Amino acid sequence: MRFIIGRIGAFGVLPMVLAGLLVLQSQAADSVGAAKAYFAGGCFWCMEEVFEKVPGVTAVVSGYMGGRVENPSYEQVSAGGTGHAESVEVVYDPAKASYTTLLDAFWHNVDPVTPNAQFCDHGSQYRSVIFYQGEEQKRLAEESKRALEQSQRLTQPIVTELTKASQFYPAEEYHQDFYKKNPIRYKFYKFNCGRAQRLEEVWGAP
Repeated sequence: MRFIIGRIGAFGVLPMVLAGLLVLQSQAADSVGAAKAYFAGGCFWCMEEVFEKVPGVTAVVSGYMGGRVENPSYEQVSAGGTGHAESVEVVYDPAKASYTTLLDAFWHNVDPVTPNAQFCDHGSQYRSVIFYQGEEQKRLAEESKRALEQSQRLTQPIVTELTKASQFYPAEEYHQDFYKKNPIRYKFYKFNCGRAQRLEEVWGAP
């Protein structure tokens, strides 16, 4: 859709018509009960893949949250100077996927005991975070963390942050659905980062 709007922008009225259609589509999505959730679990390419496989999830957007700079670029965030974490915005149908289901997918695809790092990526920009919206998401996030602690499944303290959601900034277009658009490069990165190996150490064999 972005490509189409860019191509016909010179024709004046058509971009406004398309923009109106996008607003109507967004309103229609809201009217059927679409909800959003935000998580940070290291490389957002990998978290996109995780959540897009959850039944009931309709879209996942890579981006940045939790920082102090407006409209940060990937270069700024990856350098570690903005305070943001690589994050994902998960759009889902609550009738088909609960927030608790998303929390379960999150926990089992991160290393919750290592601070300011996930697998081969180090720095606060790769910290693990549940960015909750509202008291209900906060309550469910706290309960899920507490249940995990009480299970004693993990031998070290959980350092994953529970933080109120702030402004989410979508990442550059080339990051979106990277695992689909660049499967060879993605698989090479994921394997060499040791993500699967570390997840098995923490959570056991899938």
